[in-house]
Amino acid sequence: MANPKKDVLQGTLTLLVLKALESGAKHGYGITKHIEHISEDALRIEEGSLYPALHRMEQERWIRSEWAISESNRRARYYSLTAAGRKVLATEQEDWRKLTAAVGRVLKLA
Repeated sequence: MANPKKDVLQGTLTLLVLKALESGAKHGYGITKHIEHISEDALRIEEGSLYPALHRMEQERWIRSEWAISESNRRARYYSLTAAGRKVLATEQEDWRKLTAAVGRVLKLA
C-alpha cells in the first residue's frame, strides 16, 4: 500500500489545529476557543489531545512556538505555522475534501 492508513481522528485534529493557525499565532487555549467558535461549539478539543498533538507537530516542524504574554497578561506559548506546515495543511485539506466527497457519494447511493 503506497500510503499507510492514518487514524482519522488524529488526522482531523491535525487539520483543525493547522487551519486554526493559518490566520495567525495562537496559544493552546486560543486554538481550542477558535475551533469551538468557528464550529459553533460543535467541536471541542480537550487539553489531553491538543498538547500532545502540538508537541508532535512541532517535532515534525509543521509549527513553531515561542513564549509571549497573553491577552490576560500571563506568559503563554504561542504556536504558528511554518512553511512546511502550510504545505501539510494544503495536503490535509485536499485529503479531507476527497474523503468527505467519497462518504457523501456512499450515503447518497446507499
